[in-house]
Amino acid sequence: MPDTIKVLLGGSATVLALVGYVPYFRDIFRGKTKPHAFSWLIWGVLTAIGYAGQVSDGAGAGAWVTGLTAAVCFFIFALAVFRGEKNITRGDWLCLIFSLSAIPLWIFTNSPFWSVILITVIDIVGFLPTFRKSYFKPHEETAVTYTLSSVKFGLSILALQNYSVITVLYPASLVRAKKCSA
Repeated sequence: MPDTIKVLLGGSATVLALVGYVPYFRDIFRGKTKPHAFSWLIWGVLTAIGYAGQVSDGAGAGAWVTGLTAAVCFFIFALAVFRGEKNITRGDWLCLIFSLSAIPLWIFTNSPFWSVILITVIDIVGFLPTFRKSYFKPHEETAVTYTLSSVKFGLSILALQNYSVITVLYPASLVRAKKCSA
């Protein structure tokens, strides 16, 4: 695919990401959505690592949405501290500790390949606090944001300028109605 098309796809994915977050932020400020701070912190860290891996392997425009998503995840984490879910369980703490324990592993491996493998697996654990909360309080999440997340990461994969496990695996794992990847 020509570079111009990849830039258009990367730009489209990024714009879609921004549009997808509008209802989420609206619902947070209206008190309808109550994000779980632990999940958003985990997603911010993991997505930032995924972005760094993509950049290191020449992902190009396909990495733009991953970088934006990392920044938004950290912003939503900050909002969640004040406006998010307050029922934090022991299981939530275990998920947070397990997920954050991957950071030393990432540093130890010093390999974008193993970093992407680790963050993809750990991302599932990071989703558990939000899954638990959403199971018991399904109306405290904004489904359209999660759905658009799948589309944005699908477009980002098409926009990649280099296809490898490092550039494709993490966004491919996010092409499902799921998270900050919202």
